[in-house]
Amino acid sequence: MRIHALPSQLINQIAAGEVVERPASVVKELLENSLDAGADRIEIDIEQGGIRLIRIRDNGSGIHKDDLALALSRHATSKVSSLQDLEQVSSLGFRGEALPSISSVSRLTISSRQKDADAGWSLEAVGDMSDPAPIAHPGGTSIEVRDLFYNTPARRKFLKTERTEFSHIDTLLKRLALSRFDVGFVVRHNQREVLSLSAAHTSAERDARVAKVLGSSFLENSFFMQMEAAGLRLSGWVGRPTFNRSQADMQYFYVNGRMVRDKVITHAVRMAYQDVLFHGRHPAYLLFLELDPRLVDVNVHPAKSEVRFRESRQVHDFIFRTLQRALAEDAPGGNETEPVAPDTTPPLPGNNTASATDVDSSTQLFQHRPLNLGVSEQRSGYSRAFQAPPKDTEEIRQDLEHGSGMPPLGFALAQLQGIYILAQNANGLILVDMHAAHERIVYERFKQRFEGEGITSQPLLVPTSVAVSEGEADLAEESASLLVELGMEVDRIDREKLLIRSIPAILQGADPEQLLRDMLADMSEHGSSERIRHEINAVLAGMACHGSVRANRKLTLDEMNGLLRDMEQTERSGQCNHGRPTWVQLSMEQLDKLFLRGQ
Repeated sequence: MRIHALPSQLINQIAAGEVVERPASVVKELLENSLDAGADRIEIDIEQGGIRLIRIRDNGSGIHKDDLALALSRHATSKVSSLQDLEQVSSLGFRGEALPSISSVSRLTISSRQKDADAGWSLEAVGDMSDPAPIAHPGGTSIEVRDLFYNTPARRKFLKTERTEFSHIDTLLKRLALSRFDVGFVVRHNQREVLSLSAAHTSAERDARVAKVLGSSFLENSFFMQMEAAGLRLSGWVGRPTFNRSQADMQYFYVNGRMVRDKVITHAVRMAYQDVLFHGRHPAYLLFLELDPRLVDVNVHPAKSEVRFRESRQVHDFIFRTLQRALAEDAPGGNETEPVAPDTTPPLPGNNTASATDVDSSTQLFQHRPLNLGVSEQRSGYSRAFQAPPKDTEEIRQDLEHGSGMPPLGFALAQLQGIYILAQNANGLILVDMHAAHERIVYERFKQRFEGEGITSQPLLVPTSVAVSEGEADLAEESASLLVELGMEVDRIDREKLLIRSIPAILQGADPEQLLRDMLADMSEHGSSERIRHEINAVLAGMACHGSVRANRKLTLDEMNGLLRDMEQTERSGQCNHGRPTWVQLSMEQLDKLFLRGQ
């Protein structure tokens, strides 16, 4: 067969294979057009999971009568007109392929009226299109897609059941509803309303939409944050580590209002949660990243679901450090005062000090820092509390009775089975796992001290040679200064061979070759590596675990209150080093419910 030009219908059907995967793909493209048209109310009607009918009606700017036929032509759009526009796309759509692709595999009708027009116009995309016909139509556009894949039976066979296809549409609609709080959505399936969301303009209304779409439990177990730096702005709801999932099914990330899947973003978020999330679990979040459109390329994937950042390393570091800081600051006390690194923390190995075996559960590990909340039993340290009997029991009792000077984690009442601390706060009962809580306190102090002293290198007795690819060798050579900062001295001795001369002292005994390979893989994939930091933290976490107070150790009230105050001042104190919760709150309502009070 000789080379020949394809007919336009076949061209559109080939393009539809990239754009129109299933009914949800059609809904996505049409809704994005409605949002780009400035609509603030959109109605969606679905029948038989979108296979029989998809109807989208909006109150946007509408389409001019003479542009209706052009809208169904390939590469015709009102959103870009030059390369400069393409390099700074701010609209959700820009390719001009969606409508012709959809019309080539379905029976499509488009109706529209501009707000200043006297009448609306309708056009059916069937065969040789006739002139638009006048109709009565409100301001905005309606697009009706019937019998999807009716002329491509092979594609239709790959569609799933009605319930499955509608579940994909439902997931898509929720993602779009979370990206545009200023737009109201009404969704009907088989003529039954399944979702109705009014436009949300206030903070309370936005919270209500999040709760309706993601569930009230997500809103109750997350906090809102926002941070702006270097032309990047990150905002949204961050799920607390204790509210984790078995699957990554509650992760929503938007770049300039566009829902995307990006490995740089995913890795940055995962690294931010690494120190507080239980192994094998996934965080929940709803986050929005805003940046100059010129710094992100959205013309990467036919479905526009992927992006490419021009400064991916900067974006990665910004997301990672912003989320890491937000999670650290989400402490019971709200961090009214800055955490203080005590001088009594046991010394770190590799810094001319004793080894981890010198760490025990002695009183040196306890350091009580003042909390500016009017706490009557403030102490300079646990050690002082260990050496003296409780002196403020009566004053604590009075505070409990009158609710004055009540700190976030309240005051200790008793110790249960030598494992848990029972405390009373303004909301009810607090249960604290004393070993897990103290483990996190010691771990954070180790990290603060280590960061203050820096990473000390330990020369290898016998340098280790590592065979790598030429690209990895180039990367190691380019990143030599960064590796030195991380405690690794690496030289290139051949085209495809590296020589490791030193590693961080605290990681003595680690496999230098594997450590270097993992770091190069991270740097190649994400532009940076937290591998050494992760390995060092693992060592510090082990030291903290062995050095924290053990179960069945009897504590006095002052000692227990000192631990509670330290928790309020310690970053990430809600989880131990392994990601398990350190404390839980039982409100008076929950306690009343247990005993059927008021029923």
